[in-house]
Amino acid sequence: MKILEVLKNKLRYKNYSNRTIETYISYVSKFLIENKIHDPYQLTTKELNKYLLEYSYSSISQQNQIISSLKLFYKLILNKSIIHLDKIERPRSEKKLPQVINKEYLFSKISKIDNLKHKSIISLAYSVGLRVSEIINLKISDIDSKRMIINIIQAKGRKDRIVPLSENILKLLREYYSTYKPKEYLFNGQNSLKYSTKSCNQIVKKYLGNEFKFHTLRHSSATTLLESGTDLRIIQKLLGHNNIKTTEIYTHVSTNILRNINLPI
Repeated sequence: MKILEVLKNKLRYKNYSNRTIETYISYVSKFLIENKIHDPYQLTTKELNKYLLEYSYSSISQQNQIISSLKLFYKLILNKSIIHLDKIERPRSEKKLPQVINKEYLFSKISKIDNLKHKSIISLAYSVGLRVSEIINLKISDIDSKRMIINIIQAKGRKDRIVPLSENILKLLREYYSTYKPKEYLFNGQNSLKYSTKSCNQIVKKYLGNEFKFHTLRHSSATTLLESGTDLRIIQKLLGHNNIKTTEIYTHVSTNILRNINLPI
């Protein structure tokens, strides 16, 4: 549909990430198909509200994505009044604490991994709290052993940042590199230049337990750093958080902080 191409180009111009664009286009396309819309320009905000109220959402995150995608469609393409659109209420966010893995348990499990690629991926992610997208998009050239840093290029929110490279991780990566000889990207897939998100989650479940996801390594890294005395602002920079409040959630799962509380009885 031509109108979707126009929306895609406008989102690109506004510098949305490819992943976000794909997600938004998918939801807008579904909205148009399910409502059998032949002339989108005749749509009203009333129809949008009805659709959003009756949609069966799988999560609050999905609900927010659908609201965002359709509001952008109405504003950028249909030029509908922002006043009416801004009255659409978003769901209240869930207050769930992040799941973390005990440091000693993690070290024990990682030490028993024989596959060098799998060991390198899990160790690197835990070392500096990298997202799965950051791991699979890492290029060999992003590892700067002279300055002992890792360049994270165009991460979430299209931001670059640098994180430290430890001697232990450098030694492991050199051993991995000499064995696997990766090309361009640090971690190649079996039949592709980039390792997949699915494979990353599979190896976490395989070595650490079915109850864990790859993102759990990021939460665990932040919590370990906090419990070892690293300043919250430093952790914020390492993780690439825009707002310190996002990083502060790890104070709620740190057992060290709980241990230092003087209880009344």
